[in-house]
Amino acid sequence: MARLLGVSVSVIALSLLFFAHALAPPRPQPRSPAQEFLGGHNKARAEVGVGPLRWSPSLANATARLATYQRVKNMCKFADLSSDKIKYGANQLWAQGAVVSPAEAVAAWVGEKKYYNYADDSCAANHQCGVYKQVVWRKSVEVGCAQARCVKDGSSLTVCFYNPPGNVVGEKPYQ
Repeated sequence: MARLLGVSVSVIALSLLFFAHALAPPRPQPRSPAQEFLGGHNKARAEVGVGPLRWSPSLANATARLATYQRVKNMCKFADLSSDKIKYGANQLWAQGAVVSPAEAVAAWVGEKKYYNYADDSCAANHQCGVYKQVVWRKSVEVGCAQARCVKDGSSLTVCFYNPPGNVVGEKPYQ
């Protein structure tokens, strides 16, 4: 009988463990870089009443090529992204001696919001807010981003392309 009791107690203990595990909240799955980029962008866009961006694999591929070029051929310096060179809107972030997550890169761009004056579509003196305006540009509907790590100095590069591009002179980023 003692042996049977031991088996019964073990079965009950295992059953309790199984049910406790089954009732526990699921562990959050790690977010992909694309999800992190989209999450940060779309949160900022929702705050100003702009619809969400969708992820573009082709833009992500283009930014991956650019980030690799900047790392390998341009010694981790920004490439010229003037409008006559590319047909997309673009944001870049260089983090000296640090690797930043996609969410941190977008947060840095969105951090410029505090310098933006919507009423007259201007930035505070001695500040820039163009990358913030691109994040929330109402006519941009898709984004693709990539990052590269510069092993030589430990810095990292983040690049996002937006289609269609934003920051059109004479237009506000949202209504």
